[in-house]
Amino acid sequence: MRMPKLAPRRVTALTLGDQDRRITHMAASLLLDYPDEERRAKFAVVAASLGDLPEALRAAFGAFLDAAGELTQQQLEVHFTATFDLKRKCCPYLSYYAAGDTRRRGMALVRFVEAYRAAGWEVDADELPDYLPMALEFSALSDSPIAGQLLSSHRDGIEVLRAALEKVNSPYAHLVEAVCLSLPPIDDETRKRYLDLVNEGPPTETVGMTYLGNLKPFSAHGASSEEVRR
Repeated sequence: MRMPKLAPRRVTALTLGDQDRRITHMAASLLLDYPDEERRAKFAVVAASLGDLPEALRAAFGAFLDAAGELTQQQLEVHFTATFDLKRKCCPYLSYYAAGDTRRRGMALVRFVEAYRAAGWEVDADELPDYLPMALEFSALSDSPIAGQLLSSHRDGIEVLRAALEKVNSPYAHLVEAVCLSLPPIDDETRKRYLDLVNEGPPTETVGMTYLGNLKPFSAHGASSEEVRR
């Protein structure tokens, strides 16, 4: 018998100014990356930058920082690895939710690289281009509208990540909640996709699969390939 689909907790998007959005995305970028000693030493600086954000965002970041503060360095690193590296639905790489472990993943990654380059950015060679902290840093620092498109086109994956982190009671769920609060509201189609992903997980084979996320291919001139053809 097919089990009914679960409905994760809804997060109501906030209306943010450009500065609050940039601060939110930079803070989330720093806190969502691997918490080695050097990065963890920056947590206090990040906390000090959050004072003017809306209450819901301050609460989300504060909940993570409080929980992280109760863990030793080793405990936090172990938790990060056990969560993001070993749990399929807690993957921090956005194209994974659209393409899974399939051959189409490579095409999805190329689209990320094209998007960064179209906005005048080069990808950090040490990470895959769809790494959520990298996309958030891009959004925080770039003036290009492509930055917002990059995150919005993979909103369903971000929602799946939030729901999965909440399910395992990870403090990192608070950070992804802050990201969701900072993005535009999701439409019905996106909600349906992320509910399917929450229940079924990312794709595992390529047969019949065409969806690679809503991110359109970009040219080196900053326009999508469809706009260039027109």
